[in-house]
Amino acid sequence: MTRIDAHHHVWRLGDSPERLSRPRPRRHDWLETPDLASVRRDFTLDDLAADTAAAGIDRTILVQVLPDVDETADFLALAASSDLVAGVVGWVDLTAEDVTDTLDALRADTGGELLAGIRNLVQAEPDPAWLNRPDVRRGLAAVAQAELVYDLLTVPDQLPAALDTVRALPELTFVLDHISKPPIASGEREPWATRVRALAAEPNVFCKLSGMVTEADRGSWTTADLRPYADVVLDAFGPSRVMFGSDWPVCLLAASYQQVVRTTEELTSALSAPEREEVFGGTAARAYRLPLERLREETP
Repeated sequence: MTRIDAHHHVWRLGDSPERLSRPRPRRHDWLETPDLASVRRDFTLDDLAADTAAAGIDRTILVQVLPDVDETADFLALAASSDLVAGVVGWVDLTAEDVTDTLDALRADTGGELLAGIRNLVQAEPDPAWLNRPDVRRGLAAVAQAELVYDLLTVPDQLPAALDTVRALPELTFVLDHISKPPIASGEREPWATRVRALAAEPNVFCKLSGMVTEADRGSWTTADLRPYADVVLDAFGPSRVMFGSDWPVCLLAASYQQVVRTTEELTSALSAPEREEVFGGTAARAYRLPLERLREETP
């Protein structure tokens, strides 16, 4: 089995004009808050590789960080030079008139064949119905036309709009990131659970079992704290539509890479072996249309 981490990032900080290494340094203003100080440094694929090897992860999906199409181009070039990254979830401005041209340009650039999906920072939008805007929907239709996946980065209050959008675009495959960030630290499950179950009833939606440790109490979380939320997702979507994601290096705010992998293995331990294989590889390969047979051949 090819084990896939379906969600991680890399970043380099600063304003250097250097263009020889990827990704190029960029400002990350979102990292300036005090609670993120421990991850306010460079994180590269070389940093990740040792952790994935130790945890038995063979391939990964690199996900956008900034609303910057140049970052996406950098990530595609980085992926093209990597034996680790099997696909990239990038960023485009969905509301732009030329969104189709932008997608075509990314596809034509270095590593363009590794563009697997698009994501926007919906969680930061002040309008909980942002996904329902006509210009956003037009952009999502372009993503579907390009045969790419769309990652939903939402918080629970945005799930009703996400459900409307999923129903309006049955031709587009959606992947819910970080189980939509429920308030694990408080232990509350509603209305998140009801809304996630409604979303899971739509066949064109997958879900990443990711981002949970940073929504829990970062200093004292336990597997038992996460289990009720993981159980809702596994029951609602089924293992064939759930995939593991580490959310590295953001996860380092609360846990090591190995801890995240080990915890997810514990959360899925009641599943059958074929079901666990889905969560740790098969689902991601299918949802993002990754060349699974090639990945198996290349896995050491």
